[in-house]
Parts: sequence; structure tokens; C-alpha cells
Amino acid sequence: QVQLVESGGGLVQAGGSLRLSCTASGRIVRVDNMAWYRQSPGKQREWVAESTNDGSTNCLDSVKGRFTISRDNAKNTVYLQMTDLKPEDTGVYYCNADVLSILDSGPFVAGKYWGQGTQVTVSS
Repeated sequence: QVQLVESGGGLVQAGGSLRLSCTASGRIVRVDNMAWYRQSPGKQREWVAESTNDGSTNCLDSVKGRFTISRDNAKNTVYLQMTDLKPEDTGVYYCNADVLSILDSGPFVAGKYWGQGTQVTVSS
């Protein structure tokens, strides 16, 4: 079993900053892509940023220059540093990861996993 646990959400005023963390745990062999998504009220979940295990990163145009994704491969952790937050950034932020893990019986299994989400609320 692989679990992703997010933390760092909260309530902040416009212009403020938050740092989200997401750690993968379990019988992990390798973590490949790690990404952040968000879902705002009444909207579909959207991709925000991603980080590959070779160091490449990419993010949504509307957050470029304000959000930075980074990761610590030794800790199987991905971060999302969010600055200059705007009310439209409000939503539940979800971590997603492509993980190769090993079952108790021995075989490897590749899967895509989601965290439970962390609420980010930006007041105007």
C-alpha cells in the first residue's frame, strides 16, 4: 500500500504565502512524477504543477512566478511554495504521484496515487 499525506494548507490573506508538503510512504521502490492539482468550488480539478524525478518542473501559466514546485527524493516528498496568493487560488489542493512499489508477495506494481487533499483559502 502507498499513501500520500499532504499538509500545509490554511487560511491566508491575499498577497500571503503558504507552503504545501506531500509525502509518499509505503513499500516504495521509486517515485516518478509528483504533481499538485487543485479543485475550486464548482470547478473541475485542474493540474497546477509537476516535478519529475530527473528534476524537470512545469506549472500552470496562471501561477508562474508565484508558485514553485520542488521535491526531496530522499524523503519522497514534494513541496509547493505559494506566494502572492490570490482569492482565485482558493481550493482543495491534492498531491498526485506515480509510484513503483512492491507487494508483500514480491511483484512490483506501478500505480498513480492521490492524497486526501488540503484546503487553501485566500481571503480578499
